[in-house]
Amino acid sequence: MDIAFLVSAFVTLFVVIDPIGLTPVFIALTPGMTVQQRRAIAIRTTLIAAGLLFLFAFLGEQVLGFIGISMPAFRIAGGILLFLTALDMLFERRTKRREDQAGAEDVPDPSVFPMAIPLIAGPGAIASVILLTGEASGTLGLVSVLGVLVAVLLLAFVFFLSANMFEHALGKTGILVVTRLLGMLLAALSVQFVLDGIRGFGMGLGG
Repeated sequence: MDIAFLVSAFVTLFVVIDPIGLTPVFIALTPGMTVQQRRAIAIRTTLIAAGLLFLFAFLGEQVLGFIGISMPAFRIAGGILLFLTALDMLFERRTKRREDQAGAEDVPDPSVFPMAIPLIAGPGAIASVILLTGEASGTLGLVSVLGVLVAVLLLAFVFFLSANMFEHALGKTGILVVTRLLGMLLAALSVQFVLDGIRGFGMGLGG
């Protein structure tokens, strides 16, 4: 297998999934949780994202095509959902819901949405996996790409496990500032997803 291709695949998936950038988001979406609670969410998040990305690695665009969904439509839907999460972070709606549900068993769990989908297994990651597996030659190439994907997801998992350490370093005020800042960045990212989806339909918006 071409080493240069594997390095390129690793860099592509690492940049698209961005384990380092997701760590503050993980902290912001799990405020006040214990190490054990965050570990459980990190495990679920990583496994769910891995399952989805493996599904697209093996079946690719056939999955979306089978149910009549194009990649541009997927990008737009992911962007809208991500924008709703950004609003929660900006206006502390998630924190208020946690306070209202203090003592309840059904505490909001971000492991499926938005962590696994669309932050890890989002349109960019899915598209990258489809393209990389398409470029890989033979069974060995496919296994190699999947190995690279697993490596990137394991790195994300390790970063998530370090969330409490980062939280202690930042402090309550620091976390609040980071949460608001990330809310703005997520809002901008969600708009970019929508714009990319619109361009994908051939409705160019310039630039």
